[in-house]
Order: sequence, then C-alpha cells, then structure tokens
Amino acid sequence: MSTIIEGFVPFQGEHCETTTMGNLLQFAGVRLSEPMLFGLGQGLGFIYWDSKGMSFPFIGGRVKPDELTACLASRLGLTVKTQETSSVDKAWQNVRSLIERGVPVGLKLDSYYLDYFTNKVHFAAHYAVIYGMDDEYAYMADTGQQGGLVSTRLAHLAMARNAKGPMSSRNRSFTIEPIVTLPPLEPAIRTSLTNNAQDYLNPPIRNIGNKGIIKMSREVLKWPSRSKNLEQDLILTALLMERAGTGGALFRNLYRDFLKECVDLLGEPGVERAYELFTEIAPMWTRISSSIDRAGRTGDHQELYRVSDLLLEVADKERAAMELLSAI
Repeated sequence: MSTIIEGFVPFQGEHCETTTMGNLLQFAGVRLSEPMLFGLGQGLGFIYWDSKGMSFPFIGGRVKPDELTACLASRLGLTVKTQETSSVDKAWQNVRSLIERGVPVGLKLDSYYLDYFTNKVHFAAHYAVIYGMDDEYAYMADTGQQGGLVSTRLAHLAMARNAKGPMSSRNRSFTIEPIVTLPPLEPAIRTSLTNNAQDYLNPPIRNIGNKGIIKMSREVLKWPSRSKNLEQDLILTALLMERAGTGGALFRNLYRDFLKECVDLLGEPGVERAYELFTEIAPMWTRISSSIDRAGRTGDHQELYRVSDLLLEVADKERAAMELLSAI
C-alpha cells in the first residue's frame, strides 16, 4: 500500500539541514531562500577536528549538527517537535503515523546507507525529508538529487536512521508544528548576525572558529606525515569541503548570499562591508580546496604551503568581517 502526501513540492537546496528545514517550512506555507535559512540559523562556523581515533582530520565550515535547526526555530518562533528512540520499530511507527496524517518528517541519517548516494562515505549528520512510503520504499526529498525527489529501500532507511558513530542521533525525526504568524524578519536577522559573529570570534576551544582556521594553517603542513594514504585523504578532504552539501567554498557561498539579502533589507554599512569581504573570501576557500586536491593528485606538497598561506589570509578577512557584524 502506498501513502504519499498530496501537494508536497520539493524545496531546492544545496545543504542538507537547510534544505530539510526549507522543505518543512515550504509545506507549511513559509518560503525563505536557502541562504536566509542558513544565516538565520547562525550556520557559519569552522572546525578543525582531529583525534587519535581518526585516520585523518575533518574540516567543517558550519555549526554543529542540529544547532542550525534549533537557532532557526528560535529566530522564527517555530515549534519543532523532535523524537528520538533506540527502538527501530518505534522509530518507524513515529514516522509512519505522521505520514499517514499528511505531515512530512525531517530525518537525521547516515548517508552511507541511502540507495541514491553513490559516494559511499559514512556521514551520520545528513538530513532529508520523508513525504511518502509503500511496502518497500520510502519517498524522500533531499539536496539536488533528481530534482529533489528520491527513494530508498525501507530497510536501508532504517539502517541510515539507526547508525552509530560521530554526530549520530538515536533515530532522530522532527516536524514543524502549524505556523500561525512569523515574527518581523529584521530583528531576527540582526540577532542572528551578531550571535553568529560573536560565537565565531570567541570559540570555547582553539580548533573552532577563527582560531581553528589559524590552527589548520599550521597543521596542514604536517599532513604528509599524518596520513597513511595521503592521495586518498587529500582528494576526499577537498571533495568534502567543496561539494559535499556545503554550497561550495565550505559554506561561504551561502553566507555571502545571506549577507547580500541582509544588505538589501537592513541598509547597514557594516553589513555591506562584511558582504564585500565575503565576496573575496568565498573564492579563496575554493582555491584552498583546489590546492588540497592538486596536492593529492600530483604529490606536490608545495601546494600545502600555498594552502597554509591562504588560510592565514582567509582568517584575517573573516575576522574583520565578523567583527563588523558583531557590532551592528
């Protein structure tokens, strides 16, 4: 038996968490751009994550999973109802009952198990929306996949939801309660701008935010002795930075476009200058990932010295931009 929510139209996005929230909001009648969702969710960040149990460092350009959704809900006055359980059966019952009532559901997943992902890399903080099902398949809305609409076997979806490991949750699902009215957008934007900037500039540890970029500029020169398979690690790192749902330039394209909308809405000189800086910053991140990729493909470790220098330039520009935003 097939159950498909009528009237569901996919939200077109590039980053999984903002696309998922965009799908849920759009179905509820609220239409905001993906950059606006990312910015209101205070999404911009940086992390250089390394530990003894990791084969190679992870480079992230946004806040922790789930935080973006929580911040976005706070700024827009949304009620997000979240369910988690260690029971696979109960997790599916939670979702199925909502689909049968015509409510699309956001899911947190390990993308490795989803049929429509061809690059098989474990990542347990992927988000997508389920809007239908039959006896064998779940029908999903995801980022840039075949117009946003895809399907995966129910058994594989269960594995994706129940996966363990870094950034995973216990079969997490979430919905947005019916929206009556939204608060004025301008105050919400101002709060998000200043909060995101202050968090970025004042991280609790030195591998996060602006300090994390400076740390990476030093650590990148140690990568050849750090890796057991340098070619593979460098190529994968570059791919994840530029193309793995980041919107390009390690999320800086999304934040640049958010700031452009803020310039038009707020008319603040400090925001306009920060926007101008991010138009310079975003292509620099693309150059960084390109150099990392070339270092992997050619074996030319001089590329990593170029990366190190570029990271220090980026850190200076991002600090200047975020200082402007923290003061509006």
